[in-house]
Amino acid sequence: MSVQDPQPNSKALVVAHDLAKTFDVSAPWLSRVIERKPRQLLKAVDGVSFEIERGKTLALVGESGCGKSTVARLLVGLYEPTRGGLTFDGQDAHAAFKSSDAKAMRKRIQMIFQDPYASLNPRWTVEAIVGEPLQEHGMTKDEQELKDRVAELLKSVGLSALDMVKYPHQFSGGQRQRISIARALATAPEFLVCDEPTSALDVSVQAQVLNIMKDLQRERGLTYLFISHNLAVVRHVSDKVGVMYLGQLVELADKHTLFDNPQHPYTRMLLDAIPKMKDTGRARTPVQGEVPNPLNPPPGCSFNPRCPLANERCKIERPVLKNINGIKIACHAVEEGRH
Repeated sequence: MSVQDPQPNSKALVVAHDLAKTFDVSAPWLSRVIERKPRQLLKAVDGVSFEIERGKTLALVGESGCGKSTVARLLVGLYEPTRGGLTFDGQDAHAAFKSSDAKAMRKRIQMIFQDPYASLNPRWTVEAIVGEPLQEHGMTKDEQELKDRVAELLKSVGLSALDMVKYPHQFSGGQRQRISIARALATAPEFLVCDEPTSALDVSVQAQVLNIMKDLQRERGLTYLFISHNLAVVRHVSDKVGVMYLGQLVELADKHTLFDNPQHPYTRMLLDAIPKMKDTGRARTPVQGEVPNPLNPPPGCSFNPRCPLANERCKIERPVLKNINGIKIACHAVEEGRH
């Protein structure tokens, strides 16, 4: 079965089907006419399909510029897909985002952004920041109920009700990210899209924030899409892992399978680059080569210029995501057993 047409899974809360987003990054029309330049299109996401079961976490990993954050923005309706669709709890999410149901859908899907410094309004108190979604969705009757709900939300992320009167600049990075999580939880969502929520934080603080997120998932049955370039973080939080390269999914498997037995040459390269405690004397394999220019990707498999297993077929024919031995993988070499 090709993942281009995933079988509907009764347990899947989120189903992305052939999601694609192309941006027009051309020079202005007059410049193009004078310099005789064609339009330039950037395929940020190019046909990504996956499912996330209720209460589970799918992590998307890959180098910078592979399209992970664009997928996140497509899932929460900040971008509209150029092609493909998203089903949330059996409903067409992008149709809902454009209809009168938009508010109800946004209540159920929330996002935690990468940078807590940029995503919190510095002029607002914590009470105003966390309370805004509650007021926006009419979820509290009066001022006192609003205060009680905000206090409850702050406690759920390990902060105190006394923090309500403070401003974002009075908190550390980790505390600010907890405020962001409290705000995202305000509408009692079922699905949280987390775009590198810990990458701006120290390692010790990362662990605290990740543990809070795992506890909240257990308590509230939350479903997560977790985006990261840090494989150690992914190993800690995910159930399934999707590896992205130049806007496409190249491997999708459950966490243990992917870490214990990576199949795609790119996944292996990423895992080889992680320092391991027991291999202190061994030279680490750096991730070879550079990511190609996404405006001018190579023909065939976009990984072929960096791949040690590439042959002529890889340079001509683009592999599609297929089920091979229980994992989903887009690689001619794995398919043909050349590894």
